[in-house]
Amino acid sequence: MSEHEKKTLIAELTEKLAKIENHESELEIEAKGHAEIRDKLHDRMKDVRNDVFSLRTQRDELNSKVKDLKQRLGVITATTQARFDEVQKLHEETRALVGKKPAKSHEALKKEVEKIDWTIQTTPLTLQEDKELVGQVKQLEMQLAIHKKLEQSNKKMAQLRAEINTMKSEKQLLRNQLVENVQKSQETHKKMLEKIEEAKKLKSEADAKHEEFLQSKKKIQTIKEEIRMIVHQIRQLRTGIKEEIEKQRKQNENLMRETLESQAREKLKHGGRLTWEEFQLLADKETSEED
Repeated sequence: MSEHEKKTLIAELTEKLAKIENHESELEIEAKGHAEIRDKLHDRMKDVRNDVFSLRTQRDELNSKVKDLKQRLGVITATTQARFDEVQKLHEETRALVGKKPAKSHEALKKEVEKIDWTIQTTPLTLQEDKELVGQVKQLEMQLAIHKKLEQSNKKMAQLRAEINTMKSEKQLLRNQLVENVQKSQETHKKMLEKIEEAKKLKSEADAKHEEFLQSKKKIQTIKEEIRMIVHQIRQLRTGIKEEIEKQRKQNENLMRETLESQAREKLKHGGRLTWEEFQLLADKETSEED
């Protein structure tokens, strides 16, 4: 390949190199853009995952409240049922006592007992009379005991019904709180699932951008290899040109030296006087031939 052909090829390779390096710069910008978008998506994904963690914590706290409310509701329901069963039992006992209830009122019976007691304490009685009056008092006290049991049962049932009503109110309040917390838990769980889906979508987008980043870097690496090859080729061509120039220079120097030597010999042959340079040139030639 001639020097001209090599220079033409160097020019073509240099032009090609400039285009490739420009393409490399474009790919570097492209890769940087992919990396920036990927990093922003990672930052958003991190924020969304923090939201997921916060929502999961809120949901778990609400579920814990729901569990506690259910337990309290179960205890109150069982207690209410126990009170209701107790009322039913007392009601049955009261019905049985009502059938035995004396015709006379509690106050009337009490006055009779007091009257008989007064008679026994203040009136001289025979043993038989005393025995009869004591028997009457016992009968009256038995009737009074029925009145007392009825009063106690009624009072106890009233107390139990009041407790049942209080527990019913508390049960309703707990039910309302339970429904409210269940709804909040479901809403929070729904938001959490939406955030999880958002995080998955962001991860998918980030992974895609990272893949594009890697593809750009792969192209850049291929271009860098091509650039190295072209640069190496240009260097070889330039080295070849330098070697050719140096070879031509030496050939020219040798040709010139041979011409000068020939001229000096002709001058010497015809008795001409040599210059110092011509004398030195012939002397060097002879020394070289002797070596």
